Amino acid sequence: MTTGTKQLTVLHNIISGSKSAAEAYLPFYDPATGQIIGQAPDSDASVVDRAFRAASEAFRSYRKTTPAQRQSMLLALADLIEANAERLVDAEVACTGKPRALTLETEILRGADQLRFFAGACRVVSGTASTEYVEGYTSSIRREPIGVVAQITPWNYPFMMAIWKIGPALAAGNTLVLKPADTTPWSTIILGELAQQVFPEGVVNIVCGGRETGAAMVEHPVPEFVSITGSTRAGSQVMGSAAGTLKEVHLELGGKAPAIVFDDVDVDTVAKEVAAASFFNAGQDCTAITRVLVHRTIHDAFAAALASEASSLRAAGPEDTGASLGPLNSQAQLDRVQGFIDRLPHRARILCGGTRGASGYLFNPTVIAGVEQDDEIVQGEIFGPVITVQAFDTEEEALELANGTVYALASSVWTRDFATASRVAVDLDFGAVWINCHHVIPAEAPHGGFKQSGTGKDLSIFGLEDYTRIKAVTASLR
Repeated sequence: MTTGTKQLTVLHNIISGSKSAAEAYLPFYDPATGQIIGQAPDSDASVVDRAFRAASEAFRSYRKTTPAQRQSMLLALADLIEANAERLVDAEVACTGKPRALTLETEILRGADQLRFFAGACRVVSGTASTEYVEGYTSSIRREPIGVVAQITPWNYPFMMAIWKIGPALAAGNTLVLKPADTTPWSTIILGELAQQVFPEGVVNIVCGGRETGAAMVEHPVPEFVSITGSTRAGSQVMGSAAGTLKEVHLELGGKAPAIVFDDVDVDTVAKEVAAASFFNAGQDCTAITRVLVHRTIHDAFAAALASEASSLRAAGPEDTGASLGPLNSQAQLDRVQGFIDRLPHRARILCGGTRGASGYLFNPTVIAGVEQDDEIVQGEIFGPVITVQAFDTEEEALELANGTVYALASSVWTRDFATASRVAVDLDFGAVWINCHHVIPAEAPHGGFKQSGTGKDLSIFGLEDYTRIKAVTASLR
C-alpha cells in the first residue's frame, strides 16, 4: 500500500490524563482506497498494566462522586462532542469510509444524545425502599459502581460503540480502560482527549492495539468487569479468559436478523424499507436484516422488488455524496464476504450484486434467492451487504426458520394484521423485535440479545444497571 504525499496521522494512548507514546505501532487504512492513513500504538502488557493502575487510583475518589456531579460531567462531554463534531466525523469517515452526512447525524450527534440520556438516568437509578423485613432490624439495598472496567469496541461503529461503553460506566461511577479496534482508532482517541477536559485524571483511559492488547486487558487482575462488542468467536474467547479471575462479562455479539414478511404488505414499500435496514453501513451491523422470510404467494414479486431496490443503491467512498453505503472495513472483511459468495451452492441464485466495487474494499449490495435453511450463507454471520430470501407457507414455518440459528439479537415482522404481529413478536426468540420497522434504537430502549448473540444490555436504564453491583445492608434497631 502507498501513502501518496499525504502525511500519516500518528495517534497516542491516553493514560492518566496524558498522551502516551508507544514502542510499537500498527497502521490503519482508508477502506475506500486501501491506502495507509495513520498509525496507532500497539500496546503491550506493561502499557495495559499502567492504564489499569491509573484507573484503579482514580476510582478511589471517582466512586464517591454524586450522581449530580457525574451528570454534570457527562453533559459537559456531550457539549464538547457537539462542538467538535466536524473533527470527530472527519476521523470516523477516514477510518470507515462511511457517507459523511449520515455519519454526522446518526453516530456523532446521536452519541451526544445518548450521553445525555445516561446523564439523566444516573440520578434516577431504581431501588427498593428501606424497610424492616425482620423485627428489630432495618434493611436497605445499595446499588454501587463495580470498580474498574475493561472495554473493547468494534470497528463497525467506532465512535458510537465507545459512547455505549463509557456512558453507562461513567454514569454508574466506574473508571475504565477502553481499547478501540485496531483498524478504527482515530475517533475514539479524540473522544478520549475530550473526556480529559471534563473527567478527573485516570477516570477515562484509552489504549490502542490488536488482539494481544485486548487479551492482556481481559487477563489483567485489576478490572472486575469486561465489556466487549464484537464477534461471537471473540466473545467466547473473552468469556473463557475472564473465567480465570471470575470477572463479570458483558457481551454484545453477532446477529443474523430475520425479517418475516407476510402476504398482506405493500410489496414495493416494504422492499424499500427492508433494503434500507439491510444495507445501512454496508451491512456491517449486528442488527441488520440479513435473512428475508417471505410468504410464498408474494415471494417472487418481493424478491424482484428487493433486488431492484438493492441495484439502485451505490457503494462508494465518502467523497461521493450520492453514495448509499460505504466500503467494508478491511481487506480481510472484503475477502470474508467474497468467500461466502464463492461458496454458494449451485441452486442459489444471485439476483443482484455479488461483486466487488471499483476500488478499495467496496462490495455491491447483494440479494440471493434459492437458499435453504442449512446453507452456510443462511446460518453464518456475513457482516456485509448480502441478504438472502426464503419462502414460507405458514406462520409456524416462518417462526421456525427465523428462530433457527444460534443468533438471537434482532428481528422484525411486517404485516398489516395486528394480531399476527403480536403473536409473532412474542414467539420470536430475539432480544429486539420490531413491527413494521427495523433499526429503531432510541437511548431509552435496551439493546442486547440471547443465545450466542451475547449477555447483558446496552443503552437504557438496564444498560446502566449492568455497570452496578448490589449490596444488602442490614442494621439492628436495638
